[in-house]
Amino acid sequence: MKKEVHGQDNKIKQNRAHIWQIAFFSLNNTSTNLFLAMMGYVSYYANGIAGIGVVVISFILTGMRVFDGITDPVIGYILDKTNGRFGKFRPFIVLGYILMAASSLVLFFTTHLVPRFIRAPYFIIIYAVYIIGYTFQTTVVKSGQSVITNDVNQRPLITFFDSTFIMFAHGLTAFYVSVYLIHKYKNFNSSELFAEFVITVVILSAICTVLAVIGIWQKDRKEFFNLENNNSGDKPQNIKFRDYASILKHNKPIRMLIIAAASDKFAAMVYGNSTVIVMLYGILMKNYPLAGIIGIIVGIPNLGIIYIGIKYAQKYGQKKAMTGATWFAIIFQSVLMIMMIFCDLTKVSVTNINLITIVFLTVFALLNGVKSITNNMVVPMIADCTDYEYTISGHFVPGIMGALFSFIDKSFSALGTFFVGISLSLIGYSKVFPQVGDELTQPLKWMTIFFYCIIPIIGWLITLFAMRYYKLDKAAMKNLYSLKGGKE
Repeated sequence: MKKEVHGQDNKIKQNRAHIWQIAFFSLNNTSTNLFLAMMGYVSYYANGIAGIGVVVISFILTGMRVFDGITDPVIGYILDKTNGRFGKFRPFIVLGYILMAASSLVLFFTTHLVPRFIRAPYFIIIYAVYIIGYTFQTTVVKSGQSVITNDVNQRPLITFFDSTFIMFAHGLTAFYVSVYLIHKYKNFNSSELFAEFVITVVILSAICTVLAVIGIWQKDRKEFFNLENNNSGDKPQNIKFRDYASILKHNKPIRMLIIAAASDKFAAMVYGNSTVIVMLYGILMKNYPLAGIIGIIVGIPNLGIIYIGIKYAQKYGQKKAMTGATWFAIIFQSVLMIMMIFCDLTKVSVTNINLITIVFLTVFALLNGVKSITNNMVVPMIADCTDYEYTISGHFVPGIMGALFSFIDKSFSALGTFFVGISLSLIGYSKVFPQVGDELTQPLKWMTIFFYCIIPIIGWLITLFAMRYYKLDKAAMKNLYSLKGGKE
């Protein structure tokens, strides 16, 4: 990337937002996470209803995740070139939702009805359309916060609202599935279950999308697309595809953030996999409805933990908050692992409160609170890296920064779904996924512990290593207002 402003002061104009704008815009991430939570169960639909094998669907979903990553640089490049009458971000939010909603309805309503010999390619084509829509909307998730606010005390609020809304999205989805849908339809081998599921998600996501568009409306204008105190935002930026490689080369903070987030995302794709949740609650604990109920029970404590984490980030910076939350996540996950090994978790009950229930719920609440911080803090940190990129190159490229992050992040996390499928095939689950009520064998128990505890601990250790070399702490961000152009 050409250093057009080398040797000059690239002063960043401060941009603050109303709290409601940050909150509403965060619902764009909630919209995509509602679809993501639903698609977490797509393997059960593809296997149990459409008749696609476990290993085959694992390969397909992994390939689709890689495809998801490949589309990011293209969409990010187009976003940075976009500057029309409807803004830079709003068209991508709306078009993304339309593609996701339409493809999801077609996928769950028709895949099992087409001839068996074309179901797999049919599934791939429809799912690919969903991925394109998902990329449109998530590219805005990782780039739009750059124009919402650049105030170092406001950006942590993005994490607060993202964490809160996503926690409720995934928690209520788990409750809806485990308590309502499974009770109504008995198991996942019901096309009616998925038909009701997808209609519900499409409606709720539409509401979130409309509010997100309202939230970014006033900021989605030319004067916010350039950080200098002039009107050069009207001038088209000379952005090339080769700038992706240039950014990776000279922007060390984004490299370190990508490593940290990729390891976290891989772990999250493993421990959050719908099959792993079935293994934990439906087989090891023999209480699958607890998967949904527990999210409601610990919701308020989670909010308290997230609030404390955000206040800490506002005072000491996002890097310190990210690192601290990661250490706590390792500690709480280790305690939970010890409980899974040595305690009888079938005694955990919300109707018969006992000591093991109290300990489990306490550890679970603390763990999920800090996990919410580690998983969502990276979003405003991408905006920090975007501001840093401007100070060293003179280019305001939120689309490229978000897409670059997503491309590598998704490429690594794509291995999560494949990893779960292949690992399960090694212990005998090559044709069907573990189902609620299956017998708990020793291989299944240890595989559950491996998926749910050991993998995330490894991911968080990698995050801590990467954060040692991530230099954009609070002091560094404040100094961006006077940094000179040039490489680090």
